[in-house]
Parts: sequence; C-alpha cells; structure tokens
Amino acid sequence: MSSEKGGIKMVDVGQKPDVQRTATARGEIKLKPSTIERIKSGEIKKGDVLSAAQLAAIMAVKKTPEFRPLCHPIPIPSVDVNFEIEKDRITCYCSVCAHYKTGVEMEALCGVAAVLLTIWDMVKYLEKDESGQYPTTRIEGIEVVEKVKGK
Repeated sequence: MSSEKGGIKMVDVGQKPDVQRTATARGEIKLKPSTIERIKSGEIKKGDVLSAAQLAAIMAVKKTPEFRPLCHPIPIPSVDVNFEIEKDRITCYCSVCAHYKTGVEMEALCGVAAVLLTIWDMVKYLEKDESGQYPTTRIEGIEVVEKVKGK
C-alpha cells in the first residue's frame, strides 16, 4: 500500500528498544442516583457491575489491536482498574503497563471505554425513561491522565 498522502501505514517500531511504559486513562458515566445505589447494594439483574466492568477492561486492553487499526500488538503483563463512586456518577481509572517498543495509551483508553459501556449495558433498564430514552445517562471525559516512559 502506498505511504503517500491518502494512504495508510503501520509505524515501524522494529528498531526501537523495549522500554517500561505505563499509561492511565480515565472516564466517567453519569447515572441516576438510584441506579448508583442499586449498583452499590448489588441489586442489578445482570450481576456484579463493577466486577464485570473490570473484566471487560482487561479483555479490551488485551484485544485493542484487533479493533483499533494500525495498533501494534503489545504483551500486556499488567492492567489495573479502579473506581470512584459518587452520588450520580462512576469514574473509572485504567492503568496499563508493558515493557515494549511503543506506548500503551490506546490500550488504557480502550479499557476505560469498555468499562463505561459495560456499566451502561448492565444498568440501562434502570436508566430508561417512559419512552425508552436515556435523558440523563452520559459517558464523559475519556482521557489519558498520565503517560510514563522509562522507570
């Protein structure tokens, strides 16, 4: 394939040295306070929301190159997923570490996105209004909050 303007090409990282890399991404989902209370008390029909979301993050991190074009497959030895729960929102932090030739920001972002989508899916029956819409449910603020290369 042509690498001229309009073409696409995977960046060659073959000659780069392996370096310890870490990235942390965050994002949040805004939910009804009543939904947050049901999550906290374990009253969600589909089961333990935060455990399912953590598993979704780990799976998404490891499979990032399968659905993100031109993303290098990276051996991922560590994924850490944490939550902050407030009255009307859950914030997720996903940290990914690897010793490789390229960064892990895309993996951390994919992990956060998978968490938030999983939460939405598991609680959507509580978030819908009478017409089946989601007037207050929002996924917001997905971003990389830290990237470390080296030690």
